[in-house]
Amino acid sequence: MKVLYIGGTGEISYQCALRDVELGREVAVFNRARRGEPLPPNVRQITGDLNDQAAYAALGREDWDVVCQFLAFELPRARADADIFAGRCGQYVFISSTSAYRKPPQGYVITEDVGLGNRYWPYSQAKADMESYLWAQHASGRLAVTIVRPSHTLRSRFPGGITTGDDWAWRMLNDKPVIVQGDGSSLWTLTHSADFAAVFCNLLGNPAAIGEAFHITRHMEAFTWDDIFRAVGRAVGKAPRIVHVPTDTLVRYRADWAGPLLGDKAWSVMFDNSKVMRVAGKFTCRFGLEETMEMAAEHWRKRADGYRDDPARTALLDRIAAEQSALGA
Repeated sequence: MKVLYIGGTGEISYQCALRDVELGREVAVFNRARRGEPLPPNVRQITGDLNDQAAYAALGREDWDVVCQFLAFELPRARADADIFAGRCGQYVFISSTSAYRKPPQGYVITEDVGLGNRYWPYSQAKADMESYLWAQHASGRLAVTIVRPSHTLRSRFPGGITTGDDWAWRMLNDKPVIVQGDGSSLWTLTHSADFAAVFCNLLGNPAAIGEAFHITRHMEAFTWDDIFRAVGRAVGKAPRIVHVPTDTLVRYRADWAGPLLGDKAWSVMFDNSKVMRVAGKFTCRFGLEETMEMAAEHWRKRADGYRDDPARTALLDRIAAEQSALGA
């Protein structure tokens, strides 16, 4: 099987490419060749930029059994892919996002039957628009489409949210407060990318996956946000000073936080993976919360010396923590 990854070195796609190599597939990756971790020598590196139309269009001069698109975030990219790969690939796999599901959710168990519609986050709205366009291409017979929706999937990065996971690790190590939305008890699903990859690669070249959408996450298991940040603290060797702030209050500090919070991480949800299990096989995630954070910490230590905090962001987070902690005092 000849598989092309648009990406192939990212937080999720890297493990998928590795898994495909283990399965004996012929793997190529298209990206800018800027990576910290090497791919196996038998992976074909095609160096190029998505914005270089000539280099990207050249991908369509080859035939591919599967094209996996990890780097599409706007509708024009989906349209370009349909033009380039129509008639040249047996299966086009689009990486969408579980954040595209309806928000607020109407139940805490999410299946693929939940409709799309996120009124808070442009990122998720764009993913939904691309899904709609690709389904039309599939219905026309132009492109054989499979859609995969990851949730919060990790490999080398700590969980983020209103700022990056690196920021949270730095704040912990410098005894600065860590802000958690709500009271820290809402449930959130984290999946290690190696667990995602083991399932994802079973969909490639699988006729039962064509014309279907699946999410791939930890199955019916979640963690509180307080537990997540405490696990990050244990991984870096410093317990976090957690300050709880209502989600609506955080959005008043910065309106663009509505996307990652109200459009995603503020809600308690768990994902039912029964549909993908029926096609890709039953699975259990190998890596729990502690192992996932410990592996992310190994990557963090390699880049910690190069980390530089953003003074404006640091000042804002410090101010929020101080003002909210003072309430009722």
